Amino acid sequence: MRVLLVVYDNGSYVHTFPQGLAYIAAALLRAGHQVTIYNQDLHHYPDERLTGYLDDQEPFDVVGLGVIGGYWQYRKMLGISKAIQASKHRPSWYVLGGHGPSPCPEYFLKKSGADFVVRGEGERTVIELLGALEQGYSLASVSGISFKDVNGQYTHTPDRHLLDVDEIPWPEYTLFPIEYYRLASSPGADKTDFVMPVASARGCTFRCNFCYRMDKGFRPRNPEGIAVEIEYLQNRYGITYIDFSDELLMSSEDRVYALCERFLRMSKSFKWCCNGRLNYASLEVLNLMKRSGCVFINYGIESFDDEALRRMNKHLTTDQIVRGVENTITVGLYAGLNVIWGNIGESRQTLRQSTDFLKKYADTSHLRTIRPVTPYPGSDLFTYAVEHGLLGDVEDFYEKKHQNSDLLAVNFTDLTDDEFHRALMEANCELIATHYGKKTGQMIQATRQLYLNHDTSFRGFRQM
Repeated sequence: MRVLLVVYDNGSYVHTFPQGLAYIAAALLRAGHQVTIYNQDLHHYPDERLTGYLDDQEPFDVVGLGVIGGYWQYRKMLGISKAIQASKHRPSWYVLGGHGPSPCPEYFLKKSGADFVVRGEGERTVIELLGALEQGYSLASVSGISFKDVNGQYTHTPDRHLLDVDEIPWPEYTLFPIEYYRLASSPGADKTDFVMPVASARGCTFRCNFCYRMDKGFRPRNPEGIAVEIEYLQNRYGITYIDFSDELLMSSEDRVYALCERFLRMSKSFKWCCNGRLNYASLEVLNLMKRSGCVFINYGIESFDDEALRRMNKHLTTDQIVRGVENTITVGLYAGLNVIWGNIGESRQTLRQSTDFLKKYADTSHLRTIRPVTPYPGSDLFTYAVEHGLLGDVEDFYEKKHQNSDLLAVNFTDLTDDEFHRALMEANCELIATHYGKKTGQMIQATRQLYLNHDTSFRGFRQM
């Protein structure tokens, strides 16, 4: 079949490589299908341009789009879906996938006009789906899809068994403009670094109440396979920095040791960053990570209050947070400190504690602010919100409540919405003032070094 995969524009100046779609492209190619990529992201095309593009092409059999569950992505899905439906060469089938449609496929089918939703990881599902469409056999035999049948009834086939992550083909890099995607920036990357994401695993060993993931459990890749993929990216595309994109590289101390020891044996060194857990952030582990090239660890802290952490099922304590962050700073790694507020039982006091924590430990590599917790469909927090009358349903979430990630979607606290927003505004004003106060001090110090010590390494104020 002729398949068009659409990479949507998320509004970034330089976009990150669309890894999920590239995995699907690899599976399609291996199965013998023809794959074309429509790069709305690279060119910042308006949604409606896709209509003209489809009109000018020989009709595609399938158009595929994957989206996550954010307010921006939802609206991009609506705009792109409208553009597809408007084409005189509308594809025979329109397929949606990703974190957005997977927990609520019926709603996304209704809103998009798509023919199918592929639920969960799609590499095998999409091949079986296209095979069924091509050969005319029963769609009920394809696990992991949702669709409207000939009687107008929505059908959801059983969930698919999870794949062996070491058998999944690499993303199909050759179909994408890597020279563009490698320009994306990451913490600790120099201006001469070329950055690419690589997945070291799928899933997570924890289940926080605000988190939705498409597939249960944790499936790590073999370190050898990861190293071979990185070597390919180094040799073919000159990649010097790997952004490990999976939810949790630091899943255990043993796994970190195995990965770092393999990286240290590679012929070419590289910088890298990952998502980490503070309960594994010992000095020994962190020093090994740094030796193997790690420059940044992104930590999901979420709250600096033990009771709030317990309620959100974080399996983390404030003592572990402090110890892990201080260890990270001690070994000379950048630490990403991510905090949300407004989970069940949180208050002004928990916000105060989290704000003070960030003011003390956040460095100037990132502006760290606090966002309200958002109960995405599929998460335990979404179910809680519906059961307690705080949220109607999926449509209420996407059409009325979730309008911006920095504004309240559902209020789980005892504050009014206005009180909540004012408290969050005051906290973030403090954090912004602290951040730029530190940045100002750094710039003044650099200026003094320039003029008093004749610092010839100075590259200009605009570089700062």
